[in-house]
Amino acid sequence: MTSEIKSFVNYLRDVRKTSRNTEISYQRDLMQLAAYLEDKGITEVAKVTRTSLNSYILFLEKEGKATTTISRELASIKAFFSYLFREGMIRRDPAELLKAPKIEKKTPVILSVNEVNALLEQPGTASAKEIRDKAMLELLYATGIRVSELIGLGLKDLNMQVGYITCRDGQKERMVPFGKNAKQAMAVYLERGRKELLKGNESEWLFTNCSGKAMSRQGFWKIIKYYGEKAGIEADITPHTLRHSFAAHLIRGGADIHAVQAMLGHSDSTTTQMYAAYSGSTMGETYRAALRRK
Repeated sequence: MTSEIKSFVNYLRDVRKTSRNTEISYQRDLMQLAAYLEDKGITEVAKVTRTSLNSYILFLEKEGKATTTISRELASIKAFFSYLFREGMIRRDPAELLKAPKIEKKTPVILSVNEVNALLEQPGTASAKEIRDKAMLELLYATGIRVSELIGLGLKDLNMQVGYITCRDGQKERMVPFGKNAKQAMAVYLERGRKELLKGNESEWLFTNCSGKAMSRQGFWKIIKYYGEKAGIEADITPHTLRHSFAAHLIRGGADIHAVQAMLGHSDSTTTQMYAAYSGSTMGETYRAALRRK
């Protein structure tokens, strides 16, 4: 199956223009399936049946894999065999009727505007680290971007004159604007914080750690946890919390859902629409308070 998996990954890269991370995820899932089937004596894609695929799903469940993990692997399997069928490599699609396990959707943690303000006010200007932390938190809430996108920003992705950043995912990119609060925090960071952190060295990355290297997801996770506790916020804050809050505040305040969808980088509006159920402060209050930070 290895050659077929390689062909599929090439298709994802060359035709679907997926990101490298997506390709790696698909390849990892499919190689795990191939190893399982090989152990069962199945080495050719033409001999894979719906029964053998169902057995693999049951195997994952017995292994204690999370429902979300199984659903992701099943999506990889269905995409793979659908590709093989379209390309004429198999006569029928054994994965066509496979059903994903039901996932209980957790309600995302949405901070109130007051809680967001309290969080953003925690970093001071006494040190280069605090100046950087302030800029990262302000930019994250002002744009709603993913943490992976935040720490992956390069200097070239920032336009301070107009006030927007460019997020890149493989060959896809989108421009996301930010407002005056984030712009002010970024200006202080570029003028003081970043220079102190780099200690005269050069870096292509916008945000760096105290060693002058690119920030890590784990590093930023610790930052937001620290300031969340310092602000006295009881909710379980994760790096994704500000993204959730950004979307919920804007949609609840009447912002166009398609505009928010574009800023978040969602492929369809269904994911974006879940934020409409947010029941925080009243619509007008939330929108006006959120806009004051834009």
